[in-house]
Amino acid sequence: MKYRSWCIAILSSMLLVLAACSISYKFNGASIDYSKVKSITIKDFPNQAPMVYPPLAQQFTEGLKDIYVRQTRLSLVRDNGDLQLEGEITGYDLAALAVKEDALSSRTKLTITVNVRYSNRTNADEDFEQSFSANREFDSSQMLQDVQDQLCTEIIEELADQIYNATVANW
Repeated sequence: MKYRSWCIAILSSMLLVLAACSISYKFNGASIDYSKVKSITIKDFPNQAPMVYPPLAQQFTEGLKDIYVRQTRLSLVRDNGDLQLEGEITGYDLAALAVKEDALSSRTKLTITVNVRYSNRTNADEDFEQSFSANREFDSSQMLQDVQDQLCTEIIEELADQIYNATVANW
């Protein structure tokens, strides 16, 4: 009987300790001090690549805005945000890969490169300018026009993730 009351007392104490503890996990990876940082400005990223895909600039800018709106509590403001992102698309390149015995390529790689300038008005030590790129391969028997929209969507998503991680994710 003494053993049983001792076990109940120990278990009760453990439950009380566990109930008093609070552990918080952020699955989006953002490490933002919302008491200081409340807004973000994302300027349009013009397409300055030598090879231009007309909808790319708008799609990229909107994809970048979307990740911050979905994964943070920051307000998207037109000017003077606590965090600021701007830059330009500097590369939209095709490269032949996997050359076959007939000297023709069986795979093609599409690479998009963007230059990003990031400013944190609450902590200037975090400011940077950096180039980001991502790519996707496709079968050379396909025409670029047939796969371009899907490839750009995937690449934009990857670039937005890279930029998000470099700016507000502190792993």
